[in-house]
Amino acid sequence: MSLKFSRRTFLAAAVVGPAATAIGCGGGSSNGSSAATKNAVRLWTIQTHAAAIALKPYPPAVARAHAMVCTSMFDAWAAYDSAAVGTQLGGSLRRPLAERTLANKQKAVSYAAYRTLLDLFPMQSAALATQMTALGYDPTDTSTDVTTPSGIGNRAAAALLAFRHSDGSNQLGDLHAGAYSDYSGYVPRNAPDTNNSSTNVVADPDHWQPLTVSDGQGGFVVQKYASAAAGMVKPFALTSGAQFRTGVVLSKFGSSEYLAKCQEIIDASANLTDFQKLNTEYWADGPGTVQPPGHWMTFADWISERDHNDLDKDAKMFFVVSNAVLDAGIACWDTKRLYDSVRPLTAIHVAFKGKTIRAWGGPGIGTVSMLGEAFGTFQSPTFVTPSFPSYNSGHSVFSAAAAEALRSFTGADRFGFTQTWAAGSSTLEPGLAPAHTLSVTWNTFSDAADAAAESRLTGGIHFKEDMVDGLVMGRSVGAVVFAKATTYINGTA
Repeated sequence: MSLKFSRRTFLAAAVVGPAATAIGCGGGSSNGSSAATKNAVRLWTIQTHAAAIALKPYPPAVARAHAMVCTSMFDAWAAYDSAAVGTQLGGSLRRPLAERTLANKQKAVSYAAYRTLLDLFPMQSAALATQMTALGYDPTDTSTDVTTPSGIGNRAAAALLAFRHSDGSNQLGDLHAGAYSDYSGYVPRNAPDTNNSSTNVVADPDHWQPLTVSDGQGGFVVQKYASAAAGMVKPFALTSGAQFRTGVVLSKFGSSEYLAKCQEIIDASANLTDFQKLNTEYWADGPGTVQPPGHWMTFADWISERDHNDLDKDAKMFFVVSNAVLDAGIACWDTKRLYDSVRPLTAIHVAFKGKTIRAWGGPGIGTVSMLGEAFGTFQSPTFVTPSFPSYNSGHSVFSAAAAEALRSFTGADRFGFTQTWAAGSSTLEPGLAPAHTLSVTWNTFSDAADAAAESRLTGGIHFKEDMVDGLVMGRSVGAVVFAKATTYINGTA
């Protein structure tokens, strides 16, 4: 089966058989360098990953956190550059040439990141203070004296936080009770499913239905629309979350198109290869991981290692990529809220109820015959499908935006990242898949973005239209973000 994306090269790049050592991209660092060799930009990005893993904010909030941390670091670094200007204070913090040392840059960047992360993730205060102390800095230094690096960092962070506290994210809970809580008044058109296929009723099968899912502790919990108001957050470069809305007309329940797109998911499930299973798991990035925005920040870290970047270059690159995923999340969640579209799991349960289908039957079971209402996704049992509407795909928008940002910043669509899976290393089918070691090299950033997009169809949680349109949206977002970020980098903003 071919999804016929604009670029379809990653399957051809897969190498089956003995493979090189894996270059993982999981928890924090995407390469083998030790923390001691990483500059401050990379170190504080890892701290952002750690907070996301521990506290499990939803993808738009993860993207916003990375953008805030990397922007505050860029703004502090800009004070020691001859051309760059900060996003909030312009060139007002500019320091003389004699002060533009690596030590001063590292310190200013660290204080900016520390203050920003402390505001975003106060529950991580002990770990953040420990990182500061390990770097030789005093976490209690709140100076705003701009003749000192700590003062530069603290001032840069304070200005950015003042701006972002009123950006529509509801971080402080002032728009509606509870940090990041929905203030938009969203109400699902469908009642939650009953966790029983025979009694589940879907009033409007064109729209999202909350699911009753395992809480991982023997009980169940009803999904709530995660980050329902995220599309209303003020972007970095976009005019609004609606700038790249697509004018697509989604197929309606009962139409041949609706049945066809459901059948495509079913067919993919019935014919999963080991490679597709591992690729789906690799890109899953659910709660308790770095999540899709963080995944591409780990790729940025790998590129830093590949290209032997110094702090100056990383301050700029991470600034660009992090704001690409910020605006990607805003644009995508605007579209999700606009269409409020049904997830494949719900659509298949309704459209194929009482009909026999062939699909993946569960870990170690393989492809079996079942009734349509018994269809399941190739996903973790505690995260069978995300808790927000389907169209369009967040993975696709995040990935294409970051890929475009990295392509533009590095000057070429050249990636060369290799991912290897040992035999039996599947998390859903441990010991069974893959049957032997598999390896894939994504030669370009675009190939990697396409692979992330396809993983959502093989996982059973997105229709093809979600991914194809998401990739188009993401590339548009990435281009606009790079253009805007460049004006701050060259001082023309």
